[in-house]
Amino acid sequence: VQLVESGGGSVQAGGSLRLSCVASGRTFNMYGMGWFRQAPGKERGFVAAISWSTTETLYADSVKGRFTISRDNAKNTVFLQMSSLKPEDTAVYYCARGRGGSAYSTSRQFDYWGQGTQVTVTS
Repeated sequence: VQLVESGGGSVQAGGSLRLSCVASGRTFNMYGMGWFRQAPGKERGFVAAISWSTTETLYADSVKGRFTISRDNAKNTVFLQMSSLKPEDTAVYYCARGRGGSAYSTSRQFDYWGQGTQVTVTS
């Protein structure tokens, strides 16, 4: 399984970005997916997750109301729409596949990871 993120970049505070993650393989629609991020000098932390059926989503408190996770199972793609971005959202964002079909919030519940995409928010 390979996960490839895209859509990162530099944006001013208050702006928006949409991250995408394309997964290889035929079983994408059986697994929950998630997004994590890691800022310089900090540990990687949970951002958002979505179940295989899209009926369950989870968000970190810091992004609730600003970020939206979604997926297109026909295209093996998961998205992270980020709005009202803040400088503290600056990080490398990673896509990950869950070990099962639910939405998970801890890194040990994910078994495949992408290489990450940089998001920089300037004030």
